[in-house]
Amino acid sequence: MMRFLPVNLNALLVELDNLEQTLALLASLKSDPIAGVEDLVPAARTILVSWRTSACTRADLVREISQRDVSACAQRSGTLIEIPVHYNGEDLADVAELLGITPEEVIRRHTGSEYTVAFTGFAPGFAYLSGGHPSFNVPRRSTPRTRIPAGAVGLAGTFSGVYPQASPGGWQIIGVTPTAMWDLSRDMPALLQPGYRVRFVDIATNSIVGCAESTRATSQKFINSWPVHEGRPEAGNAALEILSPGLQTLFQDLGRSGQAGQGVSASGAMDQAALKAANRLVGNASGSACLETASGGLRLRSRGDTVVAVTGADVPLTVTSANGHHWQAARYQPLALTEGDTLSIGQPQAGLRSYLAVRGGFAVAPVLGSSSTDTLAHVGPLPLAVGDALVIQPVLHGAVVGQPEEPPTDLPTAQDVVTLDVVLGPRTDWFTPESLERLRSQLWQVTPQSNRIGLRLAGEVALTRAVTDELPSEGTVWGAIQVPPSGQPVLFLADHPLTGGYPVIGCVASYHLNRAGQIPVNAWVRFNPVGDFEPITLATPCHSIDSKRDLL
Repeated sequence: MMRFLPVNLNALLVELDNLEQTLALLASLKSDPIAGVEDLVPAARTILVSWRTSACTRADLVREISQRDVSACAQRSGTLIEIPVHYNGEDLADVAELLGITPEEVIRRHTGSEYTVAFTGFAPGFAYLSGGHPSFNVPRRSTPRTRIPAGAVGLAGTFSGVYPQASPGGWQIIGVTPTAMWDLSRDMPALLQPGYRVRFVDIATNSIVGCAESTRATSQKFINSWPVHEGRPEAGNAALEILSPGLQTLFQDLGRSGQAGQGVSASGAMDQAALKAANRLVGNASGSACLETASGGLRLRSRGDTVVAVTGADVPLTVTSANGHHWQAARYQPLALTEGDTLSIGQPQAGLRSYLAVRGGFAVAPVLGSSSTDTLAHVGPLPLAVGDALVIQPVLHGAVVGQPEEPPTDLPTAQDVVTLDVVLGPRTDWFTPESLERLRSQLWQVTPQSNRIGLRLAGEVALTRAVTDELPSEGTVWGAIQVPPSGQPVLFLADHPLTGGYPVIGCVASYHLNRAGQIPVNAWVRFNPVGDFEPITLATPCHSIDSKRDLL
């Protein structure tokens, strides 16, 4: 069967019976795309489909997808990647004991099987590899490790995978590879692409059981994926010099969509309306990179004559001239600075994040098509630091500075209760009716552990699940309200992981995402579900496939 689960006003989750059907549907949607579909995030038994609402309706999408044949076997790529492994992982002996075999036999079976990249997620360059030895069905560790090194080779369920960077994780680690899974110096940073074939090589013996002709993946040093800002200003070039970056100041634009195949989510400005307004005020294209700064404290000096605008949070702006005179400036209007003028952004009185645009735009190198900094994936420019000189590009001919605009009047404060509309799904039915009522009636406080990845919320009574099974990893969206075992929800924000393994009870409606990005620590959140949870179940027009339901 094929189930269509609501996710948001512009996204739905297609759930199928098994991995084979998922890959067949993915291949169909790629070879014969549906007009308006913007992104596809495949997982073990689901595909997250995001679409442009101006191009098609949810009903159109359901009708189109339900007619696809998911009985065909997905074609595998001709590319075969060999990954050399030191089989010295911390969990090798435990895996052998779980399977009732010796560690040597674990290695033999791991190197004797050919894998296929089924889908990507969790982190940039992380690939879920299917098709290993039939005996490999290994549960995750009961207690995840807080840090697994880059290159660690692990098993979970029937999947194998390689951690592209150091991160927390619960997979059973059986070895480590020196081969970089993620390298921004390559044309395609992710070494493993969906459909690629993969074999593991035991470095100790440098042999592969049953190996056919293959392409050897060369071992490479894992490089830091945070590129530096473009160079220092040359004579005659205007720039903004960072005197204090505040708590956190990052380059952000509208994000890098379409990179799900490499395990990279969109990221982007947390308040996209404020970013667009800042650019409009200085005459830039609406999606140009701005500085996003949280909680105030940003102070910068103009090198040459510049025009800037500050939008977003309700913050005091102070301009100090080179001779020491200072005055207050206004938000949401162009502000001319001369050589040596200093602009200071104070602590917000309402809201959290401010956006600073400069006329002409910043000369910052894009990464995968965007200048946004993804703090979870470590993709994009470095956070700003004292002494950075941000070069400004020449102003385009015909760029018009905008008229002053009225600042928003509904920015939240730490004393407010912020109401966010919620679309129920995709896993609302995994929770008890009491928890669903609690989601809508109980207040949830934003904790200090919140950041660009998500708002960590605390309520008086935790949410409880009706379904306690382990959920296969599936795609997640900005605004997803994920519920970990603690029962205290996490509201995913711009830098959320591409896939997740905890159920999502609902998603903040798309039109309230900017508001969510401005909620400060200690504020209270009330969720307001709009509509009922209404999944659609259809019989698939295909032959059934006999396959295990792989759990991650």
